[in-house]
Amino acid sequence: MTLLILGTNHRTASLDLREAVAFSPEQLEQAHAELVALEGVDEAVIVSTCNRTELYLSGEGLDAGFGARAFAWLAGFHRVAQASLQECFYLHVGDRAARHLMRVACGLDSMVLGEPQILGQIKGGYQLARRYATLGGPLEQLFQYAFSTAKQVRTETGIGENPVSVAYAAVNLAGRIFDDLSHSRALLIGAGETIDLVARHLREAGIQGLIIANRTQARAERLATEVGGVAVGLEEVPQALSCADIVITSTASPLPVLGKGAVESALKVRRHRPIFMVDIAVPRDIEPEVGELDDVFLYTVDDLNEIIDENRRSREVAATQAESMIDERVDEWHRDRRERGAGQLIRRHRRQAEALRQAAEAHALAQLERGEDPQDVIRRLSHQLTNKLLHGPTARLRAASGAERQDIIAAAEALLLDEAASDAFDAAEIDALKPGAHCPIGAHSQQVP
Repeated sequence: MTLLILGTNHRTASLDLREAVAFSPEQLEQAHAELVALEGVDEAVIVSTCNRTELYLSGEGLDAGFGARAFAWLAGFHRVAQASLQECFYLHVGDRAARHLMRVACGLDSMVLGEPQILGQIKGGYQLARRYATLGGPLEQLFQYAFSTAKQVRTETGIGENPVSVAYAAVNLAGRIFDDLSHSRALLIGAGETIDLVARHLREAGIQGLIIANRTQARAERLATEVGGVAVGLEEVPQALSCADIVITSTASPLPVLGKGAVESALKVRRHRPIFMVDIAVPRDIEPEVGELDDVFLYTVDDLNEIIDENRRSREVAATQAESMIDERVDEWHRDRRERGAGQLIRRHRRQAEALRQAAEAHALAQLERGEDPQDVIRRLSHQLTNKLLHGPTARLRAASGAERQDIIAAAEALLLDEAASDAFDAAEIDALKPGAHCPIGAHSQQVP
């Protein structure tokens, strides 16, 4: 059984190309069916996100050469010229594929080091493959290894604990100022990507209320609807300030949108309850003088970047620890895979031995039915069964010796001989089992008349 991964991600391809090979939800069922219909493919999982598209495949007939056929299938499925994709895809086989999946699951291959969302996306791809019945063997076992590895890495290294995005860092900092965000309200000024992420992070953190202010109120309303907030225009910001414990701004305005006077007025209405402010914009949205007010905690994007740089260094240390854990888990997976590979041979060997046993047993029972002496039958049974079990291996060992196959002889010695058992079960013990031999157990008990 061979494992193979074909994929592209944010490091190898532009956004336009990633969009061209991404799978829509409506395409996934057909894509899985077509993949397992390819010759040699037994299992398939598709992971498709904004940052990556990867095909995880396993089967008896797969090798590195199969990657070209999988690549041709992908290009054909999306109707994209292969030449335009040629330099943007990577191929991993065997242990390298296993390592890649574990690194992706742990967030080590993400645009933001250690981000947790990718694990959920991989689990989503896994669950879809199970629904479409394209999993159920070695590839499924590898995904289980990847999930447990990601859990171990997050538990033992804390790689995802420290925020490394501006939006998440702003929310994390707010969480330090306010112990319980469920009693706080936030005013977000702007409606671009950063404010969108801030709003979602705050909602996940349990914020009590969200007010979205933007120059284009339609955009503010759209975001407010998605996060369960209220939309207002920029002209309503002074009023909104009075009920905001947290203010986070990120607009494209060339001039500040929030001045010292408006904040002073809001503080009087709030009876000087403090306001936590984060100005993510460049140029700044909040006048620097606002930071001079006693009841305002004002942070800029530079302050956040210092936190992010420190957290990134912390994550890099955790990532080094995670790489060592992944090395161990890949070795464990590989060892388990080899042991499972021997299982089929063991089952065949046991079936052969069982067939010989059944034949010898049937022959012995027939002899007993004819009234032959039971002791003679048992002796013949043990002798015949031993000969039948040993005949094949003995003949093959002689042939191997004649062909000077010392590798087979050495392997047979390791597999067939148990010196410890041979020494323990010596001739004295065999004699003790013969009829009439002295038995120490119960030797002093009374004879039953």
